[in-house]
Amino acid sequence: MGLQISIRESGDVTILDLQGRATIGVDSDLLISHLQRLVANGVRKLLLNLADVTQLDSSGISAITGTHVSLVRQGGTLKLLRPRGRVRTLLRAIRLPEIIPTFEDEAQALASFRPRGYIARP
Repeated sequence: MGLQISIRESGDVTILDLQGRATIGVDSDLLISHLQRLVANGVRKLLLNLADVTQLDSSGISAITGTHVSLVRQGGTLKLLRPRGRVRTLLRAIRLPEIIPTFEDEAQALASFRPRGYIARP
């Protein structure tokens, strides 16, 4: 299955739910175009949900790291959510979670975007 991307928002955080393969060719091109468009449109808090990504190669990693660098330069941040299986193993092997914050729980990931000392009001 090729890469499918759905976009949702939680407050001021944009969440990309990725499903399928983020590998060289059409799939990574699709990911790159989505990420570039979001950054160009002013998104500064981005969470990539990798729970349903089955395969990731150097082109997918390049799209993620390039977006991370671009956002940091603009005062933004990129975080990763729930990498699984081979994707998790690959990210750990290249030590990406040491550079890009990675979470297993969506609520914790979203909370990490808020300034310290922030108290949510019902």
